Amino acid sequence: MDSSFWLQRWESNSIGFHKSEANSALVKYFGELSLLKDSRVFVPLCGKTLDIAWLLSEGYRVTGAELVEMAIEQLFDELGVEPKISRIGEVRLYSAQNINIFVGNILDVSNKILGSVDAIYDRAALVALPKAMRYRYTAHLTEITGKAPQLLVTYEYDQNLMEGPPFSVSKEELNQHYSDSYNLSLVVSTDVVGGLKGKCAAKENVWLLKKHAINLGAW
Repeated sequence: MDSSFWLQRWESNSIGFHKSEANSALVKYFGELSLLKDSRVFVPLCGKTLDIAWLLSEGYRVTGAELVEMAIEQLFDELGVEPKISRIGEVRLYSAQNINIFVGNILDVSNKILGSVDAIYDRAALVALPKAMRYRYTAHLTEITGKAPQLLVTYEYDQNLMEGPPFSVSKEELNQHYSDSYNLSLVVSTDVVGGLKGKCAAKENVWLLKKHAINLGAW
């Protein structure tokens, strides 16, 4: 699964993953991150999600990363905002008040380019990637964000019954990705109504990831 896969999906408007409203898990559970208003939230592989408009309306600053430039052109158009466009290294930066989106391969977005973020909201990034790519992604995300806390949405289903994306990510795999850096808490697990893409039974799991506390030891 390379860049041409996602570009073709956008060019053919095969974007069933794009929802017509903010994700209910975001609206219900974003408060679990206990962020102050004006906090900077990183949304990886963001597309033109309406989750960004929701975050902005709630008083947060949003930074995203997206491979397909068409998606970000549509995002700013739908927000009714004219972005300033510049190039930083291997990626392009679309920026306006309270919003910055890096267009290109997320692996080309370094900590220096990204800057400090207060939290990560991952609804459609981890589950969009095949298993081999997920390990590179999570290691990179952890590095560039300084282990910022995450609200993470995953799906769990029998991968033999349907090809991803979205891919199934089990609790065991999630621990392989993140347990060295984070404490993982399952916020809620719900059945996907009608099955995933109407094809197979699935669970939608909402996770809260918070960096391990520093153990200073006994004094």
